[in-house]
Amino acid sequence: MSTTSVLLATALPVAAVFLVLGSAKVLALAPMRARAAHVGFSTSSYRVIGGLEIAGAIGVLLGLAVPPLGAAAAVGLLLLLAGAVLAHLRNGDSPRLLTPAVVSGLFVAAYLTVLIGARP
Repeated sequence: MSTTSVLLATALPVAAVFLVLGSAKVLALAPMRARAAHVGFSTSSYRVIGGLEIAGAIGVLLGLAVPPLGAAAAVGLLLLLAGAVLAHLRNGDSPRLLTPAVVSGLFVAAYLTVLIGARP
């Protein structure tokens, strides 16, 4: 499998997940409002987080053409996910509730690793 194929195989799912979840937060869909309340965020704060997730997803896609932008976007997403993990830990949540943020972080880290390795 070529480096380009691996990069696409990591970038596209990462972008898709964060576009969908970010959009749900920006639109303040009922499940996202409930999650925001659960971790102690206002709906407007959660909308900001959603906007950052959308920006990160776009950056990951643009990173296919401009690798430094993709790397910056991935680092931003990793920081958001670290914040999510901390919010869940602060809330005393079970490992089951931490899993989505941790798994997403692993996918973003995989994308970043491939991106960095693909650079000449």
